[in-house]
Amino acid sequence: MARVMVAMSGGVDSSVAALLLLQQGHEVAGVTLKLHDGREAGEKSTRTCCSLDDIDDAKRVAGTLGIAHYVFNYEDAFVEQVIDPFVRTYCLGQTPNPCILCNRFIKFDKLLVQARALGFDYVATGHYAGIRQDEDGRRILTKPKDLAKDQTYFLYAMTQEQLGGTLFPLHALIKGEARRLAAAHGLITARKRDSQDICFIPDGDHGRFIDAMTDGAGGDFVDAEGNRLGTHRGIWHYTIGQRRGLGLGGLTEPLYVVDIRHEENQVVLGPPSALFSEALQADHLNWIRPLTQGQSMRVNAKIRAAHTPAPARVTLLPDETAEVVFDEAVRAVSPGQAVVFYDGDDVAGGGTITDRTKIQHGRTQAL
Repeated sequence: MARVMVAMSGGVDSSVAALLLLQQGHEVAGVTLKLHDGREAGEKSTRTCCSLDDIDDAKRVAGTLGIAHYVFNYEDAFVEQVIDPFVRTYCLGQTPNPCILCNRFIKFDKLLVQARALGFDYVATGHYAGIRQDEDGRRILTKPKDLAKDQTYFLYAMTQEQLGGTLFPLHALIKGEARRLAAAHGLITARKRDSQDICFIPDGDHGRFIDAMTDGAGGDFVDAEGNRLGTHRGIWHYTIGQRRGLGLGGLTEPLYVVDIRHEENQVVLGPPSALFSEALQADHLNWIRPLTQGQSMRVNAKIRAAHTPAPARVTLLPDETAEVVFDEAVRAVSPGQAVVFYDGDDVAGGGTITDRTKIQHGRTQAL
């Protein structure tokens, strides 16, 4: 049996992950990461993770299970690797995903390194995902049994070394089963609500959070031809596809955010038809199933967490970026978000969206 350090967020899923590993005979210890105090936005939330209250809940669960519990202070690393890039990306007119950054640089990098330095064989989390080995011995990230809770989109950046040092005990469980197990073993997290908001923004208002961290100013709403339509509050308040919260009255038809021009400090509005893209470009790629330059692969591409993956062809270009051409145009491709490539239930890889493009005369062109 192995020595396993379980990242315990104070929620039901990581609590049950620790329980299952104990039942399998592993030597288990729990750790909660102190990333922030959970009250930066001036409100307490029950829908975030990693707050001081969550640390207390994780400690109580560890006590019930009879395992050691530690707290690692990663606040400085979290600011550098997650919060600062989050703010910078929004200020560039793009839409970041902080959970992906946290997984890439904190949970499966910094924590895994520290766990191994302390003599642990694996790090485990309560993510709904699976890991298997293919016929060549490569570790493959794969979807869990509970597809409604599938979190592989947030984990696509894991390397072979990280996949080899990680356990996902909930891969074969349905969420309801996890709650029933927690209740049956007297864990206080059994009925705790799932975290949904950005953990360091308890009130969910990312625009107000960035307002307090930047000297940026508002600018113009414009149409595709550059005609002024009104004044926006700062480009970080908006994302591609947004309709609500624009603060514009007297419109004769619904308008959506269809582009953000950060250099001009402009938010471009247009009709819903302007939201559709036939292709996209991506960089900062991670390949779980390797692709060589010039090679293409048929995939189902997922462009945001709530998106149903769409059939596409991905090609690795000579500059180590990827071109993704969809079978049918997709709505609201947002630079800054991740695009993740699926081959059936397996994650083939993914990257960060840089541009959305159209097909003209057989070639992709930026919109």
